[in-house]
Amino acid sequence: MKSKIRALFKRESAPPKTVETDELIEENLFSLFDKAEKVVSNKNIPVREITNFHWNESILTIEGYIYIDNIPLMREDAVRKKLLVVQKGKVIQSIPLKNIRVEKTDRQNWGLYEWAGFYQEINFSKINREKPLPHGNYHLYIELEVLGENNIKYHEIQTLGNINHFLRQDIYATKIEYFSPKKRMKFNFIVTYDEVEKTVHLLSHKLQEIDPSLIDIAIKQENRILRKFKRTIFHLFYRLFCLLPIKQNKISFASDSRDNLSGNFEFVYQELLNREESFKFQFFLKERINSKKSLLEYLRMAYHFATSRHILLDDFYPIIYPLKIRKNADLVQLWHAVGAFKTFGYSRIGLPGGPSPTSKNHKNYTKVIVSSEHIRKHYAEGFGVDIENVIATGIPRTDLFFDERRKNEVRTRLYENYPFLKGKKVILFAPTFRGNGQQSAYYPYEELNYNQLYHEFKDEYVFLFKIHPFVKNQINIPYQYSDFFYDFSDFREINELLLVADILVTDYSSVCFEFALLQKPIIFFSFDVEDYIRKRDFYYEYFSFIPGPLAKSCNDLISIIKENQFEHEKLESFVKYFFDELDGNSSKRVADAILLENHNKDKEFM
Repeated sequence: MKSKIRALFKRESAPPKTVETDELIEENLFSLFDKAEKVVSNKNIPVREITNFHWNESILTIEGYIYIDNIPLMREDAVRKKLLVVQKGKVIQSIPLKNIRVEKTDRQNWGLYEWAGFYQEINFSKINREKPLPHGNYHLYIELEVLGENNIKYHEIQTLGNINHFLRQDIYATKIEYFSPKKRMKFNFIVTYDEVEKTVHLLSHKLQEIDPSLIDIAIKQENRILRKFKRTIFHLFYRLFCLLPIKQNKISFASDSRDNLSGNFEFVYQELLNREESFKFQFFLKERINSKKSLLEYLRMAYHFATSRHILLDDFYPIIYPLKIRKNADLVQLWHAVGAFKTFGYSRIGLPGGPSPTSKNHKNYTKVIVSSEHIRKHYAEGFGVDIENVIATGIPRTDLFFDERRKNEVRTRLYENYPFLKGKKVILFAPTFRGNGQQSAYYPYEELNYNQLYHEFKDEYVFLFKIHPFVKNQINIPYQYSDFFYDFSDFREINELLLVADILVTDYSSVCFEFALLQKPIIFFSFDVEDYIRKRDFYYEYFSFIPGPLAKSCNDLISIIKENQFEHEKLESFVKYFFDELDGNSSKRVADAILLENHNKDKEFM
């Protein structure tokens, strides 16, 4: 099998040029390998060896060397290697391998083949345009191209040879899942050694393919009709109840992401109870956005939203966005995140998962609280509200980090409930989800090498998972590692876990803002940062923004922890920029600036 793959280059847009100049540029837009005068298939069989062939779920780590006798490999830029995925004699995928120096060998004249080595980590769950390999059988080969003297290119394709000793029981098997809004697929992925072809054989066997939007479609259609009817009744009665006077002492708390008073709600509520005011509170709390609401609940919401002086939200709350908030009432967004990190809301118009420019979501907030003056503009843009409606009071739930008594109570309770936390340092792993939104949210757990992390840190640490609630694919912790890895994804308040964590490992999550207040190390495990920047983007340049080291692989993560390369010096300036006040009084400022100031002013006219 001989491949004639030519590098293609696409020019960036540039000012118009003359035809002659364009033709000259086109003629020269090729790599060194494409300008070779002659391509030679050497008669000598290449010398090659695979020195590492390790699988971690769907990720292959491959390492080795390959060269042709008497063809020097002295220049790194004159050597190119690729791993070829081949099906029925056709190259399906071509993955570049990194050139590395090979320094130790018992072969003679090894210095002639300095750049014979190669290394790469390949995620087979994303190998096919961010999807797994389609159902079928495949083989792996190595392609070597060397640009030698007299502009001659030497081109060889070779099998990987016997890799059986890298496979336990002569086989490796794992499951691969793929998530998108309209497709979920599950594959059995099996790796063996092909004795006939003398190379690696891959079997990708599709177990399942479903369209989640079609599951129980009849029931969903019925629910959709009923829900639309209830919402129509809700909007109709809201307008009718707006004819009633506003009750100046009524405050409604509404959430579709928590069924109890926790987070910002808890701190604001407690602060209001401490005031000498006769507030009347109403609570509309659901665990998740698709939790059922009865017709009676919709009627109660319509009445209390129409007659409340203040309505407090802490997250996305779609039922309220079409409403016109009454002139003397406030719709206050306390929001569940701190700071401004990855773009959200209307900052993402035109991007996958971004809103329509005509959407009404968020735009009727009369008040939005944020942690500092520096980020008011980002929240105004993200929510589509005037910047005057965004107030830098601080975030109520961060008051916990300034209350020593309460912090000790939380730690004591956690140690009592989870005794395995005692006597160990805690690594808290709290990344955000991948995918365009809630329907396609997932996390690629294969990026973590459970076995390596376990053996490196089990004696000193425990490792807690706190996965985003949107994520559909669940963690599967192997039983042999269950004394080190623990799943805390259902634990509601992450801020409490921060108090017992010694190291936070995150990526693009806003949890880094709160943890920075504790002045403890943060590692940003961002293996897909280039792709994330392209698809999601940030309010700040990512690499200079993060207040801690960047780990682009599990090996990087392990190395940073073992060598204490935490970059503590970045934390102080980070905290000062994103928090105006560090006094534990954010709840009081929220109550004063957003609630009580207007409440007392209204009483003067009663």
